[in-house]
Amino acid sequence: MSVVVVGLSHRTAPLELLERMAMRDERLPKALADLVARDFLSEAVVLSTCHRVEVYAVAERFHGAMADVRHFLSELSFVPPEDFSDHLYVHYDDAAAAHLFAVTAGLDSVVVGETQILGQVRDAWELARQEEAAGSRLSLLFRQALEVGKRARTETAIARGITSLSQAAVAMASERLSGLAARNVVVLGAGEMGAGLVDEVAEADVPGSRVTVANRTWTRAEQLAQRAGGRAVALEGLPTALADADLLLTSTGSTRVVLRADELGQALGPRRTRPLLIVDLGMPRDVDPSVADLPGVSLLGLADVERFVAANLDERRKEVAPVRAIVAEEVERWVEATTARQATPTVSALHQRADELRVAELARYRNRLADLEPRERDAVEALTRSLLAKLLHDPTVRLKDAAGSAKGERLAGALTELFDL
Repeated sequence: MSVVVVGLSHRTAPLELLERMAMRDERLPKALADLVARDFLSEAVVLSTCHRVEVYAVAERFHGAMADVRHFLSELSFVPPEDFSDHLYVHYDDAAAAHLFAVTAGLDSVVVGETQILGQVRDAWELARQEEAAGSRLSLLFRQALEVGKRARTETAIARGITSLSQAAVAMASERLSGLAARNVVVLGAGEMGAGLVDEVAEADVPGSRVTVANRTWTRAEQLAQRAGGRAVALEGLPTALADADLLLTSTGSTRVVLRADELGQALGPRRTRPLLIVDLGMPRDVDPSVADLPGVSLLGLADVERFVAANLDERRKEVAPVRAIVAEEVERWVEATTARQATPTVSALHQRADELRVAELARYRNRLADLEPRERDAVEALTRSLLAKLLHDPTVRLKDAAGSAKGERLAGALTELFDL
């Protein structure tokens, strides 16, 4: 059995494909049950964010497991396998661990060193545990992955500066608008990303700026608006709020377009050509791309945020090497831990079987040993234990050394067969 990861991300797939493959949170419990019910998968965790869709699994057979995951991704997203297969990456065992550790350390994010990914990985693992899809092997991997993420951020400066998409989006918008002073900012969406956007605008603490939060759920919009000293509007009130806005930041998590070009055109009618900057972080996108054709409207998206972050990475790039060293060290530790765990059941069974035979033979010779003094019987007991330990020492060491490899599987199979374990 191998631990595998199969997925696609912003590094391997275009934004349009990632939008089609994105998984809704409410569908994940059923998706996890579906995964572990397949023929070649025994454990599973699904990590779905704005920039990645990944399935971590324990594969009973490698090629069968790959087919299971491809079919799962296709069925869940309604995207034919031929549309995404060329964009998939596959890693197994220590390479799978290295990939996950790099993800939690922030090395594989659009914003290098971002902290949000730690919570996303933790939530994905917790959900898989709740749904009984993650067992001991994946739990060992994910528990250590979270430790790696924390180490990277405490032992290096990888998390200094811009460390989240929301922070990058607000910084980029501020640069485009020559600051947010006296700007009217509308945030559409009150989920995790929306909350991050509101907090970033509030932390900018620029004079004269106003924040309006629009969301389908009024209470959530009101709570976020209060955090920024702003106001809340229902989704129906969005056009009115946009009539006076300088900046729209949006991330709703909706599966369809929330703001169409004709709706925005009507909302902007009274303001004529007053500029409006829109930064759409939705996955799939919240804003109809054709709004960019409206007079005075500039539309930016995730690809623009990526370019902005890339242009501001010089200081953080020097921290990548120390983080990669941490990842490599932790992968080695994980391999040692899993190797020991894989060998332990066979080694324990071998020692237990041998000791049962030893005890049975002593019982068979009980009458012949009856005349021995207690000290002599203890000596016989010690002699048989010592002889057994010496006899099993070399097989035990060799099995542990080879655990996790093809040779280890052959040795474990031979011992199981020879000693009827």
